Amino acid sequence: MVNTRKSLPFWSKKLFKIMERLGSDELAEVLKRVSDLQDRKAWSEVCWQWSRVEGSIRSSLRLLEPESLPNLLRRFPSLTTLKIGTRISDSILAVAAEICPNLQTLNLNFHRSRCFSDAFGISGFDFEDITDDGLCSILFACKELINFSMRRRKRIGDVGITALVSHAKNLVFLDLSRCSRISDNALEAIGSLSFLTALYLCGCYLITDHGLTSLAHGSSSKTLRILDVSECDQITDYGISSLQHISYLQELKLADCGPKVTDCGGACIAAMPGLRKLDLSWLINLSDSSLIAIAQNCQNLVEIRLIGCEQITGNGIRSFSGHQSLEDLVLDSFYNVSVNDIVHVVLGCLPLSHLRLHRAFKCWMPSSTQEQLSKLCKISWI
Repeated sequence: MVNTRKSLPFWSKKLFKIMERLGSDELAEVLKRVSDLQDRKAWSEVCWQWSRVEGSIRSSLRLLEPESLPNLLRRFPSLTTLKIGTRISDSILAVAAEICPNLQTLNLNFHRSRCFSDAFGISGFDFEDITDDGLCSILFACKELINFSMRRRKRIGDVGITALVSHAKNLVFLDLSRCSRISDNALEAIGSLSFLTALYLCGCYLITDHGLTSLAHGSSSKTLRILDVSECDQITDYGISSLQHISYLQELKLADCGPKVTDCGGACIAAMPGLRKLDLSWLINLSDSSLIAIAQNCQNLVEIRLIGCEQITGNGIRSFSGHQSLEDLVLDSFYNVSVNDIVHVVLGCLPLSHLRLHRAFKCWMPSSTQEQLSKLCKISWI
C-alpha cells in the first residue's frame, strides 16, 4: 500500500485510488504529459512513489546547495541539464559528473550575493571553488555536452578549457565571461570546434589580437553566429579585421574594448554585411565615418548600441535615416547629437520600433516632439 500525504494538491481522492493501482512505468507516462512545473512539483509531494517517479524522468535541475549534491542527484538519473550558481569544489563536481554522465547543458555561472561581493573585495579573501583540475576530472561526462556556461569562475584557465574542448566536440554554446585566466591559448583550442554558434568572452582581458585571429581562422569560423568580446581591452584594429573571416557572424559585442579600436576597425566591421546586432558602446575613438560605413553596408542590422561613443555626432546618427532593417537604436551620448538629429532618424527609418536615449534628452525635447515620436516608436530613457 502506498503511503499518501494528507493533502492532495490536484487529484481527487477517488481518482487517486485509481492512480494507486498504476505501476511506475504507467505513472511516468502520465507525468510526461504534465508540462507545468508547479503541477509536477505538486505531483512529487503526493506520496513517496510519485516523488520517485518524478525524479526518475526529470531532465533539468537547479542546485542551490552543492554539499547536498551527491545524495540528491541519485534521485534524478535522467538529468540532461544541471545548473549550479554557488561555489562548488572539484570533488563535488566530479561526483556530479559520475552520477550524470549524459549531461547536455551544464550551467556553472557563479551568482554572487551582495554580502559575498563585499567579502570578495577584501584583500586576501579566498574561497574553495572549481579549478582546472576539477574541470579535467569531469571530461568523461562531457561527450554529450552542447551548452556550457561558467561565468565568473576565477580559477578556470586555459588548461581546463583546452581539455574540455578536446572532449566536448559538439559544443554549440560556450560562455566564459569574466573567467579572468582565459587567454589566447584557450581561444586557439575553441577555434577547433565545428558546431559552435555562440561564444561569450566578456571581461576576459588577457585575450589579444592573436587569440581573435586564431578563432577567426579555425573551424568555428564557419559556424559562429554570436561573439561577445566586450571589455577585452587588449584588442586592436588588427584583431577586429580578422573577424571578417567569420563567415556567418550575426551578433558582435565590442563594448569597452579600449582606445585601440578606431575607425580602421570600424571600416572592417562595416565589411561584415551579415551583422544583425552590434554593440559599439564606449569605443571612444570610433567616429562618424565608421557609423556612416556601417549604415551603408550592414543592411541586415536590426540593433545597434552606441552608449558613450564620444566622437559620434548627429551626422553619424542621421546616416541611419532610410535604413531598411534597423529596429532598435541605443544612444547615450547627448553632447554632439541634437533633438533634430533624433527626429530625423525616427521619421526616416521606418522599421525603427524602439529608441533608447539618455534621460537628458527628455529635458531638452519638447513634450509635443516626444508625443509625436512615441506614436512612431517606443522611447525608453536610460
